[in-house]
This record gives sequence, C-alpha cells and structure tokens, in this order.
Amino acid sequence: MNTAVAATPVAEAIPKASFDWKPIALVVVLCLLAVPAIGSTSTWFTLTVAGLAMGLIIFVIASGLTLVFGLMDVLNFGHGVFIALGAFVATSVMGWSTGQGWNGLVSVFLAMLVAMAVAGAVGLAFERIIVRPVYGLHLKQILITMGGMIVGEEIIKVIWGPLQIALPLPAELRGAWLFGDAAVEKYRVLAAAIGLVVFAALVFTLNRTKIGLLIRAGVQDRSMVEALGYRIRRLFVGVFVAGSALAGLGGVLWGLYQQSVTPQIGAQVNVLIFIVIIIGGLGSTFGCFVGALLVGLMANYTGFLAPKVALFSNIALMVGILLWRPQGLYPVTNR
Repeated sequence: MNTAVAATPVAEAIPKASFDWKPIALVVVLCLLAVPAIGSTSTWFTLTVAGLAMGLIIFVIASGLTLVFGLMDVLNFGHGVFIALGAFVATSVMGWSTGQGWNGLVSVFLAMLVAMAVAGAVGLAFERIIVRPVYGLHLKQILITMGGMIVGEEIIKVIWGPLQIALPLPAELRGAWLFGDAAVEKYRVLAAAIGLVVFAALVFTLNRTKIGLLIRAGVQDRSMVEALGYRIRRLFVGVFVAGSALAGLGGVLWGLYQQSVTPQIGAQVNVLIFIVIIIGGLGSTFGCFVGALLVGLMANYTGFLAPKVALFSNIALMVGILLWRPQGLYPVTNR
C-alpha cells in the first residue's frame, strides 16, 4: 500500500528586530547643529574631539553601574566610592613609580591596573557585607549603599587625608597635536581609546561568550540556569566585582582629566553618571554609551557658547530626551 508522505512545512523565519539608529543620529545632529553656532571649524573640531573623549571617560565610569543594575537589578548608590578609591590609588601608584624614574605611560597603565584590582577587591567586600542582604529591595539598596559611600569617603580621608591631592599628567601625555588651527590633546585621545576598548570588551563579553550567555540567561530565569548546574550567584558576584573595577578605572581617567582628586570626587560624578544611565535607558550598555557621548558633547559645546547654561545643560538634555522617549534611548525590554 502506498503511503502518502506529507510535505513538511517550512518554518517561518523569525523576524529580527531592526536596530534603532535614531539615538545615534541624534549624536550626529548635535554635532552638526554646533557648527554654525560655534562659527570656527577648527574650534568646533577641537570641542567635538574633547566632548567625545569626555563622553567616553564618563562611559567607563558609568558602565560599571549600568552593568550591575542591568544584570543584577541592584541600585548601587555607593558606586562613587569605587571611583574615588581608584583615583586616590592612582595618586599613590603614580607618585611611587615617578619617584622610581619610570616612564610616564607605564606609570599611568600601572596605576589603572592597580586601581582596578583594589576597587574590585573592595567591591567584593562591599557586595558581601552591604549589598547581599538587600537583594530585591530597591529602597533599602539605595539607603544602605549611600551609607556605604559615606563611610567609604571617611575611610579615604583617614588614609589619604581630607585635602585635595594633585594628579598631574606625565610629560608623555601633556600637550596636543595640531591639525591646522585645531588642537587635539594627547591625553584625550588616550582616554577615548580606552573608552572604546572597554565598550568593545563589554559588548563582546555579553553577546559572544559563554559567560555572557549564562549571565543573561540567569537574569531571565535564574532557577532554570541553576538547575543546569551553573552557580549564578558566583557569576553575579563576578559582575559586581567587574563593575567596581571599571569604576576604579574610570576614577583614574577622571582624576587625570581633572588633574586633581578629592574624597568627594565620587559623589560629585555620581550625579553625572545617573543622568547618563537615565538618558540611555536603565541597564542598557549601548544606551549608556550613546548617552555618555551626548552628555560629553553637550557639556563642551555649552561650556564654550554659554558657560552659565552649561551648569544645567545636561539636566535639560535629560528632560528633552525623556519627553521624547520616557524609558530612555534604548530601554531594556525585561524591565
């Protein structure tokens, strides 16, 4: 007897979500609108490069907080203490290495590595002692982490003193390259390169590695991933440590940018960080990246055109973007 073989229907292709280019176009539009306002092309170029470099430094600082909130759902208002710790560790390391006659670039990179290690180690203790008891309790997270930052600042004052400490650029990073009438500072180029490397590393790790896959799966269904034999708690602790280490790196970059550090440096930058992550979309790494670029450009353009407006320009930018997209530029869909 002949058996009729039914044709297997071809499964319909799952449509891929199209990438949203509008926020990136907003960065380009902001740059173009500044050209006629500034007037001089060379001045515009200098301000644009400086703004992008500043934005990438802010991204490095904010990326750790975005990572912790996006993957662990932890509102860490004590993030600033890791920034300040990284900056002060850099003053000690660079002071020591300069006294040993080391090359300035070597001293900077050594300071970055040590700052990341120290901030990561303190972040591990911070997570175990302060954050772990309040997982899932956002109000308590805000209160206890702010208290942790206050205590951390006082400990920094005990170790390094309450006064401002200079953190000068080494001779190798002073000065600028000239392109016609435009000047590009050497340090800003280095800071921008580090920011791009951090961004690329985060995107690759979260989207192209097994660790990133497990972390994202743990965010969606923690019990299922644990049932498969993976220890999600350890992975999440690693995320917190990595976020703290990135804050330490950002503290070094910001301290060198300001060329001085104070115990309050972390609290001062905290406001800017939260503006960036709110603009980008809470928990979105790419949104944080775009938001940081917008904030850096806006600060430099308004600082040149209208210094008094620069004091609240980033607040105005945040309000405008939230009126356009209330959940930020790239909202995280699972929130």
